[in-house]
Amino acid sequence: MEFTVDSTILLFSTLLIVGVITTKFSSRLGVPSLVFFILVGMVLSKFLYYDNAYLTQLFGILALIVILFEGGLQTKWTDMKRVLVPSTTLATVGVLLTTVIIGALAKYILGLTWLEGMLFGAIVGSTDAAAIFAVLGNKNIRPKLTVTLEAESGTNDPMAIFLTVAFIELIQNPAASFTTLTLGFVWQMGLGLVMGIVAGKASTWIINKINLDSSGLYPVLSMALAVLTYSGTAMLHGSGLLAVYVMAVLIGNSDLTYRHSIFRFNEGFAWMMQILMFILLGLLAFPHQLFSVMWQGLGLSVLLMFVARPIGVFISMMFSKFTKKEVTFIAWAGLRGAVPIVLATYPLLAGLENSQLIFNVVFFVVLTSALVQGSTISLLAEKLGLSGDKKTTVPHTLELVSIGKTNSEILEIDIEPNSMVDGKEVMSINLPEEALITAIVRDEKIITPKGQTVMESGDIVYILIPKCMREQIKQLFITNEEILTEEEIGSDSKKNCKTEKE
Repeated sequence: MEFTVDSTILLFSTLLIVGVITTKFSSRLGVPSLVFFILVGMVLSKFLYYDNAYLTQLFGILALIVILFEGGLQTKWTDMKRVLVPSTTLATVGVLLTTVIIGALAKYILGLTWLEGMLFGAIVGSTDAAAIFAVLGNKNIRPKLTVTLEAESGTNDPMAIFLTVAFIELIQNPAASFTTLTLGFVWQMGLGLVMGIVAGKASTWIINKINLDSSGLYPVLSMALAVLTYSGTAMLHGSGLLAVYVMAVLIGNSDLTYRHSIFRFNEGFAWMMQILMFILLGLLAFPHQLFSVMWQGLGLSVLLMFVARPIGVFISMMFSKFTKKEVTFIAWAGLRGAVPIVLATYPLLAGLENSQLIFNVVFFVVLTSALVQGSTISLLAEKLGLSGDKKTTVPHTLELVSIGKTNSEILEIDIEPNSMVDGKEVMSINLPEEALITAIVRDEKIITPKGQTVMESGDIVYILIPKCMREQIKQLFITNEEILTEEEIGSDSKKNCKTEKE
């Protein structure tokens, strides 16, 4: 089939529309949407011949940058720091154990060499951020478990990539030094972490300080900074994906101008990249080749879900404070997705002897993992009593949108118990003249603030302020202890604005 520019654009738009529509079916059927995206690609492969592993790998990495960035933005550090140790252990020790176990099984089931078996294990050893974020995003599972799984999937890619590249290197060059490869892994992880922290703080400062002509440019800037973080880290031989995730967590937990615009843009962009990535991965698979390895793939899928992953999880979390039920749920919720398929293109590009066999089996494992595990996560959580309160979404956002330069912004503040304004009337708060409380959200209802309106803990307050007053206004909502008096805050705000003007 020959494609013109117009027909290619038509195909692109059709794929997006089909992808969006399939999300409705997936939610009703309880099946992860990524399964439908992959199936769409596989159906299209009957009409379109596509076997470009390089382009798939390139697009897959770009999509993972976007998905990890969006996932990191949504991660709350207060929740994440409580599970940092177990999630890191899962992302390293857990992945290594899973790799060795499933790799040894693959050697005998697929008739591979030991190194090829370990390569297969490395490719399917890690959970996938795209799959985890997509499946857990709308589930009412305890936040502790959700954050643990999201943190694991966001940080275990470096281990999987290192093991994949290391085993390819050992297959091609048996004399390669394992010590050198191990030191390379330490460098990748360390540099990725450092670059992520530096990039996160620098990006937050840039976004808050730059004064762009349009609010629509801020989301574009944030995404450009994420891609720059990945490329800069990768060029220094660090883990670019880890750097992006760490950077996003720092940005998402910082005070950010045009916060809602940035978050909503990246959420939509991540969905678009996810749809296109999984469809593209589906195009790369040929159904008749998958059927030829169906029984081997099914056997390895079962062993991965019921043997390798559980053993890796239970051993790596042996000394954690998680209950047996929670560990069981984490073991079952280790979804495979885009990362294993993208990693499966590495041996294809390296020209290894059994690379096509490995790719086909990996694809089959990912498909069955997403279909079986993804569709039963909520059911298992309910059976184990691990479902949290019903997940609610705030149906409202307030954002000061301007098509020109502005020195004002709307600050969103959560009123905490015992804060300085908890229980006070709006008229009794000594805000600077330039600041205006525009709305109060209470129990998902918007309250128009009046002088007699009393603020309560749990309220979300929106205040229109000059940007130069951001830090001083926030002092009014400090919990427990009053750092400055309201009069001092007003005085400091005016001083800062005067200094900024000068």
